[in-house]
Amino acid sequence: MKTLAFVLPIYNEEGNIPLLYERLVGVAAALEGRFTCEFIFVNDGSRDRSLSLLRGLRAADERVSVYSLARNKGHQIAVTAGLDVADADAVIVMDSDLQDPPEVSHALIEAWEDGADVAYAKRRTREDGYFKKLTAGMFYWVLSKMARIDIPRDTGDFRLMDRRVVEELRRYPERNRFLRGMVAEIGFDQRAVEFDRDARHSGETGYPLSKMIKLAADGIIGFSSFPLRLISAIGMVLAVGAGLWTVYLAVSRLAFPDSVVEGWTFITAGMFLLGGIQMLMLGVLGQYIGRIYEEVQARPLYAFAVAEHGPLPR
Repeated sequence: MKTLAFVLPIYNEEGNIPLLYERLVGVAAALEGRFTCEFIFVNDGSRDRSLSLLRGLRAADERVSVYSLARNKGHQIAVTAGLDVADADAVIVMDSDLQDPPEVSHALIEAWEDGADVAYAKRRTREDGYFKKLTAGMFYWVLSKMARIDIPRDTGDFRLMDRRVVEELRRYPERNRFLRGMVAEIGFDQRAVEFDRDARHSGETGYPLSKMIKLAADGIIGFSSFPLRLISAIGMVLAVGAGLWTVYLAVSRLAFPDSVVEGWTFITAGMFLLGGIQMLMLGVLGQYIGRIYEEVQARPLYAFAVAEHGPLPR
């Protein structure tokens, strides 16, 4: 039989874990005889009872593996840790708040068995608020215009990946990770599976606005040099404009030497405008330089405080 691993990042999900496990077991039961399933839970420094619940599942079911990061490192690192330890013919990554229905795994597996190396879940509908839908739409529109590769819209990290793709993904060491973009860049045969995204079952989202902005920045900066090219274009326009303005002032001074130069308010406003643009440009440059600094440090992405896996002791 082929092996199938489910990678599930956990951050303060004590209200979701029991039902999530129950539905995963149902999916595994439907696959019995065709696949040997493993459930890899990666606890990302949860502050509630998530870890104790996971260890309880582990004690009762040897298919459950529990890894706990030494501290909170973020969703993308938690998923990366799960992919690093997964040893299966195919790996399914899904969130643990039940917005990603485990039952969609059957459609992902069907696409994989049909020859796809990556089957990604594409949201047909989503039970999110207006603000979340609006900002998500804006992000994917901007990303589609800026990114140097085609990153599918209305997708998250919910996907099935063949072992070959997972092995390739392990070769990507960057710290500011945008996994859906990294998988898209790897290539292979990638197919969409549409699904209806549910509302969060319990608890609060692990992606507040600040983390969403950080993830959006990782996606845009990690897969596009457009902001740097934009800085050059703005600088060129301003330089040409300043040159023309200087010529105009020189000609005006020669033609009308006794004229009084007015418009100090305009000049002051222009100085503040140029100063703001320069600070914005420096900020964009600082984002790229800061990421270069983090990468050259080459520190480990994570450390495990708990690692419980393999057959249970008898």
